[in-house]
Amino acid sequence: MTIRFGMVGCGMISNFHARAIADAPDASLTGCFSRDTDKTRAFAEQHGCRTFSSLDEMIADPEVDAITICSPSGAHLEPALAAAAAGKHVIVEKPLEITTERCDQIIRATESAGVKLGVTFQSRFHESARLMKRAVEDGRFGKVTLGDAYVKWFRSQEYYDSGAWRGTWKLDGGGALMNQAIHSVDLLLWLMGPVAEVHARTATLTHERIEVEDVAVANLLFQNGALGVIEATTTAFPGCLKRIEISGSAGTAILEEEDLKQWQFAEESAEDEAIRQRMTDRTKTGGGAGDPAAIGHHGHTELFNEFTAAIREDRVPSIDGTEGRRSVELIEAIYRSARTGQSVRLTPQ
Repeated sequence: MTIRFGMVGCGMISNFHARAIADAPDASLTGCFSRDTDKTRAFAEQHGCRTFSSLDEMIADPEVDAITICSPSGAHLEPALAAAAAGKHVIVEKPLEITTERCDQIIRATESAGVKLGVTFQSRFHESARLMKRAVEDGRFGKVTLGDAYVKWFRSQEYYDSGAWRGTWKLDGGGALMNQAIHSVDLLLWLMGPVAEVHARTATLTHERIEVEDVAVANLLFQNGALGVIEATTTAFPGCLKRIEISGSAGTAILEEEDLKQWQFAEESAEDEAIRQRMTDRTKTGGGAGDPAAIGHHGHTELFNEFTAAIREDRVPSIDGTEGRRSVELIEAIYRSARTGQSVRLTPQ
């Protein structure tokens, strides 16, 4: 059973979705639509698919089973609602939307329509991240004490000037946190569990003509009692690979993009040395640290494989709307803390 996709939005990230669909054995790309007809035509020629003149035309086509939404972050809601109403499954590029209220509208619409909803957090499919997840679940860290995420990236002024929507609250939904660091925020929550309380500061220190932050620091209290830090920026030249660090009374693991830089536990297992060897030099790209296009699409391929399997098996995708909402909720709380100067408590999960 091949799931036939329509692409909404033909910007940079849509090319990675298209390559992933091409590599996924049970997926195919029927066509694309964006408001920029030149981009739509060029994308269709590059990826060998049809063009649609409108979203309505796309979602009415019987040769489209699902759509993947790659429009600006604050323009995910409308195509998702329309697709759900038309009975189409939906994958949404991160973030699911720019507020939890808008996320909830998408979640409710897809649930009511009985269609699948997935969110593009492809880093969860990297083997190194899954090894960390298994170590947490197996209790190998002992009492987990610290969980940190560091995203010290660089984006030039030209990057923000390249699109009128970039760096705006309305369509970007935020800056270094909501746009760039959200993959790491998602990973941290996936590994560490929910956050109970946050205290944060944000600033716009070097970029001009943007409304949002280019630096953010948040102190976290997790529900499990551990503490943590999120540091995110788009003004750390030349840009460093993102890092997740987890420490506990019996172990420490440090994930840098796809490499495990540290993997040490008080009780060594038979496979630990092999893991240390295998998880070295896994990162083959710039990880988006200095160039947003310097990423691979292999994680996206695994995400599309899992999503199409969820459709075939009629089950919930592993990264559904509820999972995709978690990072948006935390980032909203960080922004609220930064605005008020007060700690913000999150709803227990």
